[in-house]
Amino acid sequence: MSEGLTRRTEESESPTVRELAIVLFRQRRLFVTVAGLIVILAVVYAFAGAKYRSHFTVLVRRGRADPPVTAQPNAPPDFSRVEVTEEELNSEVELLKDDDVLRRVAQINDLAALDWLRWLRPHEEEAARVQRAAEKLAHQLQVEAVKKTNLISVTYDAADPQLAARVLQSLSGAYLEKHMEVHRPGGQLRFFDQQTTESGRQLEEAEGKLLDFMKDHDVVQAAQQRDMVLQRLDETEANYRQTQIDMAETDHQIQELKAQLAKFPPRSTTLVRAADNADLLRSLKATLLDLQLKKTQLLTKFEPSHRLVQEIEQQIQLTQAAIATEMSAPVRDETSDKDSNYEWVQSQLQKAAVDMQGLQARQAKISAHLLQYRAMAKQLGVNAIVQDDLTSREKAAEDNYLLYVKKREEARMGDALDEGGIVNVAIAEAPVVPALPVWPPAGVIFVGFVGALAIGTGTAFTVDHLDPALRTPEEALECLEIPVLASIPEQMDRRLSA
Repeated sequence: MSEGLTRRTEESESPTVRELAIVLFRQRRLFVTVAGLIVILAVVYAFAGAKYRSHFTVLVRRGRADPPVTAQPNAPPDFSRVEVTEEELNSEVELLKDDDVLRRVAQINDLAALDWLRWLRPHEEEAARVQRAAEKLAHQLQVEAVKKTNLISVTYDAADPQLAARVLQSLSGAYLEKHMEVHRPGGQLRFFDQQTTESGRQLEEAEGKLLDFMKDHDVVQAAQQRDMVLQRLDETEANYRQTQIDMAETDHQIQELKAQLAKFPPRSTTLVRAADNADLLRSLKATLLDLQLKKTQLLTKFEPSHRLVQEIEQQIQLTQAAIATEMSAPVRDETSDKDSNYEWVQSQLQKAAVDMQGLQARQAKISAHLLQYRAMAKQLGVNAIVQDDLTSREKAAEDNYLLYVKKREEARMGDALDEGGIVNVAIAEAPVVPALPVWPPAGVIFVGFVGALAIGTGTAFTVDHLDPALRTPEEALECLEIPVLASIPEQMDRRLSA
């Protein structure tokens, strides 16, 4: 019996056409329902849901290159790339799918009105409906770069051929506008025009400040004037140092002359004569003679010890002493004159004193000049810094003004070229109204019929496989592993149940 079971199991592993037909016949209702529904949908789609496809092609080329906005008056041209790169193609693809572009297209063609579910959102704002339509349009659009070319293909399917063409026409126009807006940002000319006016005003203001500063401080070239004053200051300081040296030498000379002047007498004796004083001696001798005569007369009358005699005797002695003194010290007659050495030293001293006064006056004058030159140098140094700063600002303002004037002309020429349509992309193939649908009705019906057979068959076999009921003696034998003694047909079962 086990051999019989094994043989039946091997035979059941390869179903026959009859068994397949039995499965389809057993699930005939499900098969007919699924296949009929698919056929009906295919027919409805073939006649009521046909899609019309419109497309256009964009050519990306290496055209006019916009000069880069740099701080230099002349921007170097870029010759590094001459071919369109993959990044540029991808950038244009993303620009075609830009949300702003799609919203503009959806708003122009009123694609929000094609949404059947809009009635479920009666209070939705217009911007939300347009955004929803733009997102739907982004899923329906097919934008891709054609391999190994500089072309971008754009296709759009719609139930109305006129709508498909209008949508792509709007998309091409909005894309070109967006392309020009991105590659040539709007307001560039206005920006450079404003900057030119502002830089011109700043230039006039800088020039006015520089002129006012020169008038107020009475300077023309403060740096050069400062250098000249510094040169004069150096010369004056050298004169001041030389004056101090001269004053030190003169002071030392005065001290030496004073020391020498102290050594020499102011006058010196030139003639010395010694002689007696004859008149005095004669007078003294005459007086002595008179005294002796009086003594003699008194002796005739009085004793020598008499007072009168004694007085005369004393006078005689005094007169004799005077005569002896005069005789021992004769009269000296000396003649003196100014000392030449003293006079020379004194004249040199006077001259050195005069020189010292002159040097002191010179030192005071040079000191005043030094203070004046230092103050002038300090002020001119500050003025030079301020003037250099004002000159630098004036030069920078002039450079900015000239730069903005040049950039304004470049922006004006760029805008003129863009208005003339000189752009880097072009519509190689414009969108047209499609005359035929994407799929012909006969082909859709045929594909639907084939698909209905395949899907119906697959559904029937799947459901039959998932059904746990035992329908044949072979299945009972395979699952229960016990012999089947008898089986009742399905129609006989229905009769018995009836």
